[in-house]
Amino acid sequence: MSPIPRVRRRGRNPTGRPHPIDLHVGKRMRQRRTLLGLSQERLAEALGLTFQQVQKYERGANRISASRLYELGRVLEVAIGFFYDDLPLDMPRKVRDHMQGTIVLDAVASRADPLTRRETLELVRAYYRIREPRVRRRLFEMAKALAAGEASLAASTGVAETRAVRPRRVRREARPA
Repeated sequence: MSPIPRVRRRGRNPTGRPHPIDLHVGKRMRQRRTLLGLSQERLAEALGLTFQQVQKYERGANRISASRLYELGRVLEVAIGFFYDDLPLDMPRKVRDHMQGTIVLDAVASRADPLTRRETLELVRAYYRIREPRVRRRLFEMAKALAAGEASLAASTGVAETRAVRPRRVRREARPA
């Protein structure tokens, strides 16, 4: 008697991992939500969903239907194409590998992308909350000058990368009562 073949869930490879495009769309959804300063709860409320469903969409655990993607675009104030922007150039290979069950998700690569970091999104939100265009422009020029200064410092010292030195937290001894 031969073994019964395992039934594959839609959009998942044999190991059960989400489809790479679903992961990308979820990542873009999270980026936009964070950039607008919306919590998962507020986005879910605007869509008539639970926040758990929004979490699943953002992780790629659940696929987003065409009608839901349209609603997401409306609520997040972007065209549907926004969710597909910046697809990696190697996506066709990833899709093929995914369907064959051989894809390895590269968590390090996603952490290396500065546009996916919360710090970047918060910085952009804060920047655009500055109402005075001249002040915003001066901040922009200052950031560029600081980055150029670090790059030239690294080049002159031969250090590949400079990092900000964080002050150490000093542990305070318990005071006797």
